[in-house]
Amino acid sequence: MGGYSRILLAVDLTEDCKRVAERALELAEQSGAELHVVHVIEPLSLAYGGEIPMDLSSVQDQIHDQAKSHLAAFSSEIGIQEHRRHLVFGRPESEIHRLANEQNADVIVVGSHGRHGIALLLGSTANGVLHGATCDVLAVRVGNDTSLS
Repeated sequence: MGGYSRILLAVDLTEDCKRVAERALELAEQSGAELHVVHVIEPLSLAYGGEIPMDLSSVQDQIHDQAKSHLAAFSSEIGIQEHRRHLVFGRPESEIHRLANEQNADVIVVGSHGRHGIALLLGSTANGVLHGATCDVLAVRVGNDTSLS
């Protein structure tokens, strides 16, 4: 790995993303790369599989406000400047690809749950990012079982 000038760190703002961020920071330092971070808020209608027969806009606004606050705190903690923080709304895989292209990212760093079986190897978001990316993708293994045995 190396030769990167722009890295896009995709985070879900869970505890696991700290491990993913560590790898992205190491890579940025080794490459002298600019590091951007993105968190994608998935619309509730997508998360719950279609139309919901009620107005959830106030709930979606609360989710947005909370994510904005958490992304700011997380980004500050790892030293990412405000203009390199991206909070977007949509389908995670699509928005990560769009932003990677928009920011001319050389590599996307994303967390991957090391579950058993090919279908579960990366997790749905990491798998979607990998298969549609126009740049390199680094999947960082996260979760309870991080041993190599």
